[in-house]
Amino acid sequence: MSISAQDVKTLRERTGAGMMECKKCLTEAEGDMDKAMELLKQKGLAQAEKKAGRTAAEGVVTSYIHGNGKIGVLVEINCETDFVAKNDDFQTFARDIAMHVAASSPDYVRREDIPEERVQQEKDLIKAQSEETIAGKPDNVVEQILEGKLNKNLSAITLLDQPFVKDPDKTVGEITKELVAKLGENIRVRRFERFEVGEGIEVEQEDFAEEVKAQLGE
Repeated sequence: MSISAQDVKTLRERTGAGMMECKKCLTEAEGDMDKAMELLKQKGLAQAEKKAGRTAAEGVVTSYIHGNGKIGVLVEINCETDFVAKNDDFQTFARDIAMHVAASSPDYVRREDIPEERVQQEKDLIKAQSEETIAGKPDNVVEQILEGKLNKNLSAITLLDQPFVKDPDKTVGEITKELVAKLGENIRVRRFERFEVGEGIEVEQEDFAEEVKAQLGE
């Protein structure tokens, strides 16, 4: 079937994909705009997987301050070229990741960053908390239950596995892959630091009742 130049232009504006790729997907979708967008998304994500191994040494360090200076975040996001580092979508992504870190407080960027001792701590904690739940169940069922809970706990502390704060239906990892597909370069969240005023400081709290008693001579 014949695909109009206007349809190609519309699809390109919606997705940011190249003209030829837009025309190809529209043809494959027989002119259905929504189907063509889905095809572009699937192909883009497949291409994103291939780009994941490419070196990304450019990028930005972005900050985010929240709560009148109570929480601050620094993130480093890498890409392949300085051209993409200056792209508005890339810049917005970097700010969004910094905001996400401030809101969701992950401990690690990716699952493989978690030390084995932390994984073991999570396993021990889950096993202790699940004693009543797993009591009397077959070993294979117990293993499935514990593995499922471990995966949930590790996802909760891993940035790329967390639901994205601006779109909870997708993980940060999925949002990253979508940007890779759109910009055509490997994009990698390298590291972050999150600071919160007073975090880690033990504050001595005086017992107000005892203080009143002392003042009254009781």
